[in-house]
Amino acid sequence: MTTRPSRKVFTGEATFMKGVVDIAGLPPADLGEFAFAGRSNVGKSSLLNALMNRRGLARTSNTPGRTQEVNFFDIGGRFRLVDLPGYGYARASRSKVDAWTDLIFDYLTGRPNLLRVFLLVDSRHGLKPVDEEAMALLDEAAVSYQIVLTKTDKIKETGVTFRLNEVGEALAKRPAAHPEVLATSSEKKHGLDTVRSKMLEALEGWRG
Repeated sequence: MTTRPSRKVFTGEATFMKGVVDIAGLPPADLGEFAFAGRSNVGKSSLLNALMNRRGLARTSNTPGRTQEVNFFDIGGRFRLVDLPGYGYARASRSKVDAWTDLIFDYLTGRPNLLRVFLLVDSRHGLKPVDEEAMALLDEAAVSYQIVLTKTDKIKETGVTFRLNEVGEALAKRPAAHPEVLATSSEKKHGLDTVRSKMLEALEGWRG
């Protein structure tokens, strides 16, 4: 049985486990996992670091497409964060993109301990065609996912409200999507506790 960790887990031990390039390298499915996905340069690494109150847990870079593996982080032996390769990076070769897609789909469809995918969307730009493709992949895999808007400090409050409504409407036709859209800013620490709460809620009912 998996017990509910307190919020203190987000300031406790957090370590990089391994980077995986094929399905055979996945760690045992013995802990609940939360995967983070999004377009390259959407602010994924920054959000992971902010959630765990770490500066260097996940590597950040100004170069899109740096994360080319499925990276696993152990959070105090309670659960794992999973950093999926950024998509939509035009300079990556077609063969590499296809390999990433195959690996991610294999992970999504064959991971019984995957509690939720947080799909990150840049609040300045909203949903792009590559995001729609990612959502279609998640719908096909029947994996629960939730949209998280990033970089909300870069736009006005009215713009955030508009984006929340716009994305929320787009999710109505998505069978695997969580209806609530979350708004965050890694730089200003806005919305982080809400994401943490969603993770704790999912963990509370999970049985490994």
